[in-house]
Amino acid sequence: MQPVLHLAAVAAALMLAAPMDAAPAARSTPRQNRLDIPEVARQDAICFAYYTVNRGVLKLTTQLYPLKDGDSRAAKLEIREGEAWKVVATTRVTEEDYKNYRQDKTWTAHFRVEEWDERCAVPYRVTALDGVATYQGLIRANPVAKREIVVAAFTGNSNQDRRLKPDLIANLKAQDPDLLFFSGDQVYDHTDHLGAWLLFGRQFGEIIRDRPMVSIPDDHDVGQANLWGAGGKVSTNAAGDDGGYFMPAEYVKAVERAQTWHLPDPVDPAPIAQGLGVYFTALNWGGISFAILEDRKFKTGPNGPLQLKPKFAPRPDWVTNTDCDPKSLDLPGLELLGVRQEKFLKNWGEDWTGADFKVALSQTIFSYATHISHGNRLLADLDSNGWPQSGRRRAVELLQRCFAFHISGDQHLGCVAQYGVEDWRDASVAFCVPSIVNYYPRKWLPLHPPARVITGPLPHLGDYTEGFGNKLTMFAYANPTAFPAPLTNLAASASGHGLVRFDKVTRKITMECWPRGVDVTQAGAKQYPGWPITIDQRDNYGRRPVAWLPEVAAPAGITNPVVRVVDERSGELVYSLRSRTSHFKPWVFAEGSYTVHIGEPPDRVTTLTGQRSRKP
Repeated sequence: MQPVLHLAAVAAALMLAAPMDAAPAARSTPRQNRLDIPEVARQDAICFAYYTVNRGVLKLTTQLYPLKDGDSRAAKLEIREGEAWKVVATTRVTEEDYKNYRQDKTWTAHFRVEEWDERCAVPYRVTALDGVATYQGLIRANPVAKREIVVAAFTGNSNQDRRLKPDLIANLKAQDPDLLFFSGDQVYDHTDHLGAWLLFGRQFGEIIRDRPMVSIPDDHDVGQANLWGAGGKVSTNAAGDDGGYFMPAEYVKAVERAQTWHLPDPVDPAPIAQGLGVYFTALNWGGISFAILEDRKFKTGPNGPLQLKPKFAPRPDWVTNTDCDPKSLDLPGLELLGVRQEKFLKNWGEDWTGADFKVALSQTIFSYATHISHGNRLLADLDSNGWPQSGRRRAVELLQRCFAFHISGDQHLGCVAQYGVEDWRDASVAFCVPSIVNYYPRKWLPLHPPARVITGPLPHLGDYTEGFGNKLTMFAYANPTAFPAPLTNLAASASGHGLVRFDKVTRKITMECWPRGVDVTQAGAKQYPGWPITIDQRDNYGRRPVAWLPEVAAPAGITNPVVRVVDERSGELVYSLRSRTSHFKPWVFAEGSYTVHIGEPPDRVTTLTGQRSRKP
C-alpha cells in the first residue's frame, strides 16, 4: 500500500529529483514557484472543454474551477438546433480528491453521446451552476472528405513561462489544424496538477474548444522527474528510476481522468497495479487511423535490473562510459510497451477500416536521438524509448508492417528521424516535436561521422548507430542556439510546435517545425532550418524488396483496396496497406509462397493463395 506523502516529504523528494529531466520543473515544490488557483466569477466557473469523436461516439470533458459548498454539481451538454439549444447529455461534476498537499479536487464534468452524427459541424454549450456558468464551442464534422488532414503537435509546456500564448494561438488559428496532439508534460507543477491544468486551459482553451484534441500525460504531469511506469507499481522516489509511480494512486488517477477521459474508450480497459487505469486506444479521424500509446506505463525502470551505477553512469538512467556494451542493457524480461499494447498494435495495424494512413502517437521517440542533455554528453539515455532494445524492436516492427508514421515529443529537441531494424531507413519515420517552452536543452551533436551522409542545410545528417545499438537516420534537428534563452526570444531555446500534413490523394506526409515568435501568416515566414520535409507513405517501410508477386486486382468497384500480404511458411503478416489504385503488384522480402488479400474487409475481399515470388 502506498504511503501518504506529506508536504515536507514531497518537497524534499522533489528537491532530490532536481538534477533529473527538466530540472526547473522538479524544483517547483509547494514552496517554490507555487501556482495558485485564481478566484473567478461564478459565470466563469468553466475553464475549458475538450473532446474527441470516434466512430459515432462523442466524448467531451469540461474542466471547472473549484466549486463552493452549496453550488450545484449538475452539468448539461447542449447542442444548437436552429435557434434553440437541445440537451443531449447530463452529468455531475466530479470531486474526487487528488490526495495532494492542498487536497485539490478534480472538478471535471464528463459527457458521452452515442450515435453522434459525424457528418455535420454542431455548436455546443456546456452549462453548470444551474445555468449561471456557460462555455461554448464547436464539434467539428469529421473531415473525411478533405484531401489534406493537418495535425498540430506539442510537448513540454514548462512552468518557467506562466504567460498566455497569444503568438502560438494566432498561428494555430491561421494553420487551422484538424486535430491537436499534446504528447505530454502539459503541466510541470508536479504536486499541483489542478492549478497547472487550469492554466493550460487558459493558455490553449481558445484553440481547443472547437477541434478534437488528444492529450496524454507524461512524467511531469503525474508528479515525477521521469517515468518508467512498470505496470503501475509504487516508486520509492520522485526520480522514478526504480519504476512505478511516486505520487499517490489517487493523484495519478485524477491526472489521467482530467487529461484522457475524453479519448475513445480504451481497447483493453483492465486496470493495472494500484488500480490505475489505462487509456491506450485508437482514434479514426479524417480518414487517418491513430494509435494512442502509453509508452511509459508498462516500461521497466532501470534502477534495479541494470545496476549501472557507478560503473558506467553517474545515475541509473544515463550511460556515459563508452566501455558499456549496449547489448548488456537488453536483459530478458524488460518491457517497453508491454504485452497488452503490443497485441493492440498488431490488431490496429491490420484494421484499415475508414483509413488511408496509419499514425502512432506516443510520449517519446523510439530511439535515443540526442547527445547533449542539459550540458552533459551521454552515450545513451534510458528515459528514451531506444531502451530496452528488444521491446523497441518489437514496437518498431509492428509500426513498420502497416507503414505507420510516428509523432512524439518529450525529448526537448525537435527532430525528424527514421528507425532502422535490419538496415537504416527500413522502418517508420518519426517526428519528435519541439517543446512549447524549452527550458531543458538537448542537442544532436555526434562525435563521429555517419555511415552514410545526407547533404542538407545542417551538419551531422545521415545514418547513425545510436548509443543502444539501434539504427537511426537523422534528417533534421532544431538545436538551441542560446541557453537560457530570454522569454523574448524563445526560438533561441528551440521552442516551438510541429505541424504534419497528410495528403490522402498523393499519400505524401509533410512535416513542418515552427519556432516560437514567428508569425506564420507573414510572407517569407521561416521554419527551423531543415524543414519542411516531405516523405511518401511507403517510406515508413523502407525495406528493400528482393522479389515481387503477380499483380492482383480488387473486386469490381473498389478503387482503393486494402492489401494484406501473408507469408505462407510462417503465417505472419508481411505488411498491410491501403492501395491508391485498384491493381497492386506486391513486393516481398524473401522468396517463397504468399497469400494476398485485396479488397474492402470484411465482406468484399479477394484472396489468392500460393502466390510465388519472382525476382526482377
